[in-house]
Amino acid sequence: MTRSNAGQNTQRRYEIAEDVLRNNIKDGLLPRGLVLLEGPIAEILQISRAPVQRALLRLEAEGLVHRFKGRGFLVGPQGRDVVPNRTDIKSLGLVVLQHADEALQSRSSWERIYNTVEADVAGCVVFGKYRIIEIEIANHFNVSRTVVRDVLSRLQERGLVRKNQSSHWMAGPLTAQTIKDHFALRRMLEPSSLLAGAPLIDRDRLTKLFSQLVTLEELDTTDHLKNIEELQTRLIETCILTTENEQLRELIRNNLLPVGASERLLRKLGLPGDPTVITELRLIVELLIRGAVTAAAAMLETHLDAAMKRMIAQMKIVAIIPGPSVTAGYLTRVE
Repeated sequence: MTRSNAGQNTQRRYEIAEDVLRNNIKDGLLPRGLVLLEGPIAEILQISRAPVQRALLRLEAEGLVHRFKGRGFLVGPQGRDVVPNRTDIKSLGLVVLQHADEALQSRSSWERIYNTVEADVAGCVVFGKYRIIEIEIANHFNVSRTVVRDVLSRLQERGLVRKNQSSHWMAGPLTAQTIKDHFALRRMLEPSSLLAGAPLIDRDRLTKLFSQLVTLEELDTTDHLKNIEELQTRLIETCILTTENEQLRELIRNNLLPVGASERLLRKLGLPGDPTVITELRLIVELLIRGAVTAAAAMLETHLDAAMKRMIAQMKIVAIIPGPSVTAGYLTRVE
């Protein structure tokens, strides 16, 4: 689909990435069976992996790509005769139209450093309280303090940092109580959103998600765990964020940011996961397929309660692990 420059500039990054990949698939530049990985695509488009991941999920819903037993997606609809083609996508000369490239790269300065700062902050808060020095961030990234304040203000909106009584920027500590607070909000917001948006859920995407969850239940635990974050994202996108209430969607997304960041860090630390989460997600989806929306919302509440307990249990393990030996230079540990 052709878009004007003005229309393209209003798109979100995942939508632009989606259009770029779709056009290259339809033009035959990305052949059937080609393995698509988030990292190389993100490098070509010079964006983070998150919008690429979302773009691939949306293309999967269209049937333009599909999953397989390996990592990533294969170009084309599912079929037994498809042999994975692991040619490096960078060697194929992905076509990115000028207006799409300009739209992707016209991000303001705060957006260029936001993901890095967010990851740095999320990576240390489970170990204690840290002070964030504005001028040191500015020097670290070679940006103005105005840009730094924009980044910190957005982190504050998402609950990752705060100002103390002395107007110093602080992050952490992530405690059992803060986890309970975030999950209490999830329990209030997400089941209500599921109930409100249930009539708008894409049945094809729901069925595909169910099939994948059923398949994963039959695999080894290690296969469960490496897919959990992606599956949780798909469940939220497919079943919870379908409500037409834009403010509710934004509240849910913002509340999920610190929870998701902390869960990713705990996984990076090598803490054991619990494959029963796959069964919990499968039950939610199965109930929705059967039309038992109220029961699905109740199962979502059960899943959130269990997820909160799992995360708190992991935090107890972290309490006896030494803190990170290296943190970003602009983060100062506060005892």
